[in-house]
Amino acid sequence: MTLPQNSSAAPGMPPRRAALVAVGLVFFDSLLGQLATLPNLAPWYQSLAKPSFTPPNGVFGPVWTLLYALMAFAFWRVLILPAQPARKQAIGVFLAFLALNVIWSFAFFAAQSPLLGLIDILPQAALALAALVLFARLDRIAGLCLLPLAIWVGFAAWLNFAIWRLNG
Repeated sequence: MTLPQNSSAAPGMPPRRAALVAVGLVFFDSLLGQLATLPNLAPWYQSLAKPSFTPPNGVFGPVWTLLYALMAFAFWRVLILPAQPARKQAIGVFLAFLALNVIWSFAFFAAQSPLLGLIDILPQAALALAALVLFARLDRIAGLCLLPLAIWVGFAAWLNFAIWRLNG
C-alpha cells in the first residue's frame, strides 16, 4: 500500500470495521439491485430482442458475485489507508458508482426501460473507470481489483445500448 505524503494524517478505519463497512455496503447494493431485477427477468427481460453477443442468463449471477467480492475487497483496502484527501475522493467516487449501479437495476428492470438504463449506465461506466484510477493511485491491488468491474460495466453499457436500439 502507498503511504500518504503527510505523516500526520489520521489513521485509516480499523480493519475489522472497514471489512464490515465494505462488505455491508457492497452487499446492500447487490441486494437492492436484485430486488429490482429478479421480478422482471420473466417475462419482460426474456421477451426483449437481444444482440447476438448477449451472455446466457446463467453468466450474470456468477460474474456479479465475483465483481461484488472484488469491489468489497478493493473498498476495504482503501478504507484502511490513512486519511488523506485522495482517499476521501476515491471513496466518494466509489460510493457514487455504487449508487448508480443500484439505480440502473431500477431504471432498466423495475421501470422496464432500456433507455433509462442507458442514461444511467454511461456515467456509471465513467465512475467505474474513475474509481479504478483513484483506487490504483492509493493502492495498486485495490485498483487492479476494479479492473474487471470497469471492463464488465463497459460491456454492459454496450449491451444496454444494443438492447435499447433493438427494442426502441
